[in-house]
Amino acid sequence: MENGGAEMGRGDGNGQPAAAASYTYWVRETTADAAPLPLPKKLTPKDLLSNQSESPTLGSPWNKAGTWEEKNLNSWATQRIKELLKSVGTLDLSRGKAEISDVTKCVGDAFLVTVRNKKRVGYSYELTLKVKGEWHVQEEKKAVKGHIDIPEFSFGELDELQMEVKLSEEKDFVQQDKVQIIQDLKKLFLQPVREKLHQFEQELKDR
Repeated sequence: MENGGAEMGRGDGNGQPAAAASYTYWVRETTADAAPLPLPKKLTPKDLLSNQSESPTLGSPWNKAGTWEEKNLNSWATQRIKELLKSVGTLDLSRGKAEISDVTKCVGDAFLVTVRNKKRVGYSYELTLKVKGEWHVQEEKKAVKGHIDIPEFSFGELDELQMEVKLSEEKDFVQQDKVQIIQDLKKLFLQPVREKLHQFEQELKDR
């Protein structure tokens, strides 16, 4: 055997066995220019904050792994939708004016889901908007009262928003005026309402 193995003696030629087997091995000696051994270092609060800032996670503090987490946003969403829609203001009809005086129905759900450190939002709502205004018949002003129903709509569906308009006091108007008022309300309020709901959708995504 080579390089440190045992070498068995073969004798000295006179029948006498050779010297006992010898073993060799290498031992590293510490020199002055050798690298020092690593020493343990205690982390400071600053070090901990630095490590945390390097890998931010979404969701609650307890969900550091970024696994599935769903947060209910109904309270905020319902209040915000009402605020936005009531801020549409007064719109001019072909022979009068009208405004959204109240949101009498605002039913639905809004949520924020965090999964694999990514967030996703969604919602689904149904609305009823109370409208009031006035309609001019020659020199006379008649009160306009009614409501706008908006069937269920969800995230990403605002371009397909639909409205159904009904007047509360139809007996005060002739058929031609009733048709015109309904057409005016549907035509004039659709775009402003859609814009307010787009704003809500964006605010939801930014949460």
